[in-house]
Parts: sequence; C-alpha cells; structure tokens
Amino acid sequence: MANPKNVLFILIDQMRADCLFGAMADHVKLPNLRSFMQQAVTFERNYTVVNPCGPSRASLLTGQYAMNHRSVRNGTPLRHDTPNIATEMRKAGYLPMLFGYTDTSQDPRAHHANDPAVRSYEYQMNGFQEMLEMRMEMSYPWRSHLLNQGYQFDHYPDVYKPVSPTGGTPRLNDPALYSAEHSDTAFLTDRFLATMPAYADQSWFAHLTYIRPHPPLVAPAPYNDMYDPAALPLPERLDTPDAEITLHPFFAPTQQAYTPADFVMGFPDLQPTDDNIQTLRALYLGLATEVDNHIGRVLQFLKDSGQEDDTLVVISADHGEMLGDRHSWGKFSVYDAAYHTPLIIRQPSNEARAGAVVTQITESIDLTPTILDWIGQDIPNAMDGRSLLPLLHGETPADWRQYSFSELDFAKPGSPSEWEQTLGTTPSNSSLGILRDERFTLVEFAADLPPMLFDHQGAGEFENVAEKPEYQKDLTRLLRGMLKHRMQNMDHTLSLHSITADGPQMYKRRS
Repeated sequence: MANPKNVLFILIDQMRADCLFGAMADHVKLPNLRSFMQQAVTFERNYTVVNPCGPSRASLLTGQYAMNHRSVRNGTPLRHDTPNIATEMRKAGYLPMLFGYTDTSQDPRAHHANDPAVRSYEYQMNGFQEMLEMRMEMSYPWRSHLLNQGYQFDHYPDVYKPVSPTGGTPRLNDPALYSAEHSDTAFLTDRFLATMPAYADQSWFAHLTYIRPHPPLVAPAPYNDMYDPAALPLPERLDTPDAEITLHPFFAPTQQAYTPADFVMGFPDLQPTDDNIQTLRALYLGLATEVDNHIGRVLQFLKDSGQEDDTLVVISADHGEMLGDRHSWGKFSVYDAAYHTPLIIRQPSNEARAGAVVTQITESIDLTPTILDWIGQDIPNAMDGRSLLPLLHGETPADWRQYSFSELDFAKPGSPSEWEQTLGTTPSNSSLGILRDERFTLVEFAADLPPMLFDHQGAGEFENVAEKPEYQKDLTRLLRGMLKHRMQNMDHTLSLHSITADGPQMYKRRS
C-alpha cells in the first residue's frame, strides 16, 4: 500500500503531568515514555478543558469545550449528532477502532429506554468500533480472562482488593489478586497486540485507553511495593485541612466529597495519615510504571512491524489527580494538578524536531483537530480546538491562544452534591470556569460566590489574592477575558452556515 497514514491515540487515565516533568518526575520510573519524548515533541503546558472522566473524554474526542457539548458530568448525555473523532475519521475511510472505553453517556432521544446503551455512562462514543470492552464497571472480557486463569472471586469489586500473601489481614499495599501478566493493563495490551497485525495492509486508526493509574489503587506485584512511601515527597499542601478551607468556601465540600478511603477497596475507615497518604501515592506511581511498561510494548510493536515511520502517535491523559495535594483527592478541584496533563506527539518525517519541548499553552480539545489535520480531513466548525501541526513543526501562529480555559460542574441532579448542600447552589449554577494566562489563574463561579485569583509570581495557588486592592485591575482584565472567550467560542455547529436562494452555504471557522 502506498503511503499509509496510521494513527495511534493513547490515553492514560488520571495521569498527572508532573510524573513526567515536575514534582513527581524524579520519583517514578517511566523509561518508555521518557524515551518516546526524545523521539517526539512534548507539550509542557497542556490542560484538560473539563473534569471528570466522561466530560473530559467528550471534549477530547469532539474537540469542543464543555460549554458547547454540555456532557458536563458522568452520566450526562452527549448529543447523538455531535461530530467526533470517530465520525470524522470514518469520512476519511478509516475504521475507528476502540480498545478500552470513552465513558460516553448516550443521548436518550436516540435510544429506547430499555436499550443497554442508556443504562451505563460508560458506553462507547458514536462512530467507534469497540474492539475490546474494558469499561471500569464492566470489563467482562477481562473478568472472564481472570476466571479462565483460575482466579476466584465472589463479586467483581473484590478483584480490586489487595490480598495478603500470607493469608492474614491485607495491608494497603499488598498485591492484587491477579499477577502482573494477568492485570487489566496487561490484558488490554495483549489484546491490542494480538489484533493489530492484520491491519498492516491498510491505513488504520486505533484509540487505546488505559484505565490505570485510575483508582481503585491496587497493583499486582512487583508494582505494589516498587516505591518506598517514605522516600516520596509529601503532598503540596498547607499545614492543615482547616487552613485550606479558609482560602475559599469551595474547599470545605471538596474535602468532604472525596477522601483517601474512596481510592481503595476494602478500607472504608482509612484515615488520612501521612503513612496512608504516602502509601497510596506509592501505589499510584507503581500503576503508572506498569502502564509505561506496556506502552513500551506497543511502541516496540510499531517498530518491529515496520509501521513506526507511518504512524502518528499521540499520548496524553484525560485529566490529572490531586493525590493528596491540598488535602484533596480526585479531580473535582480548581488546582493545576487536576487539569495539567502530559501530551507527547511523534509525527512521521518530523525527526528534526525530535526531543523538542513546546511551551505554548495547549488544550485537550486540540488533539482531535490535530489528528484530522494530519490525515487531511476537514475539521468541522463545531470543534473549538486547533491543530497542533504548526507547533509540531516549530511554528507558532500569530493568533495562538494566550490562556487556557477549563470548566467544572459540581452538581448532582436528583441528589444534591456536597457542594450544593454546603454552598446552597443548584444544578443550574453549580459550575465554575478557570482561566490561566502567563501569570495568573482566575476561578469564577456561576453561583453568587467570590472568585479566586492566584498569582504565580507570588505564592501561586497557596494564596487567593482576589480581594486584595492591588489586584483588582488584573481581576477585571481576566474576568473580561473569560467573558470574551465564552462569547468567541459559542457553539459554531451551524452559526457559519447561511440559507440562501442558491441553497445552503457554509464558511470555514478558520481559514
């Protein structure tokens, strides 16, 4: 076949950017990702535009801000006619292969109420061919694999509980029920590698999504105790949880919503002691190393099969993880640890840029336009993101963004969330926006709550300076910037179409 153009799009769930460059980088072994960075271009200031899992993947795969696709919570439907990477790759003749999950909540208007597609928020996004189901709450193929290997468990969640090697009471970092060769990460990789050889005679697109290091935090040996908890740096935080709460009313329910006990199975009374926190952080890093090991196998497959020079490889994460920073866990936060994600792209015939680092601000919504641009497929006007191909080549467009924008919806319709109960907000105003420029981070709320402003030339995220008189001009400028951003990026699905006497006319969002 002449000039094949393959795309391998890898997502790592809940992977902090600072595991590759930042506070945690010196404490975790990621040899394959680091080697890949030397062959590729790394984007150091990449942010997800929304949290948590379902919304973040909706934005990644549709190229839309959450304010446009509005699938703002796990379980909130994504409109069935929203263009996404799979629907657009099909237009270019590709079969969009999914190994893993997209956490997409289907549009109930397009399905019967009894359809299994609307009984789980983990369904695959429209357009994808699900080659292997690896949804966190289902994973029937992996579950069957474990049973076929002789593992015994009464209930599927028991798979995620550590098991004492001596038969005693399990410790927090005892190994998983399964061995490393039978883990979910190994199984996903094995199935991918077993499937792909036959596709070498055509251009292909594969979306490979790793669940780890997403909790529950349990790891098979040797990853369960690969890192010494005592050797890891403590989380970045103020002295006490109460001190964090004084920064803004948002943080009291944030601490209530998720605790360390929510990140493991079988330890409902786990206390947030430093020993427990460090053990969980060590488990997280062990799982990250396990993923790195298997990504190495995938990259080696491309090389061994002679497809390395024909394949655009994109590696990123859906979002970050607080991991005890600021006395918080998960991704329902305003801090960078929950939004800053790794992004590494190796483009064929771009060897001159191998090892380059891009410091311009990029966003998760840029990945789908980049892939479409590389294969020569039109980018729909509905997509808010921009192709990164110029930055990959070392060129910065004159109108490149000067800030990143992220959103978070903290409502829970039908059962008020901790934030709604504490702050008195409703499903219509339980949301916030985050604007980050070179110096500041602004957090603004839809509800009648005070904004937050962090000055990164000062104490950064450790001090809210929004009420200080000397910052009022900057606060006003950033508030105007957020308003302009929302106005400029309102849904463009049909706004550049015109109905004329000669029929419908469509104009491109960007020339």
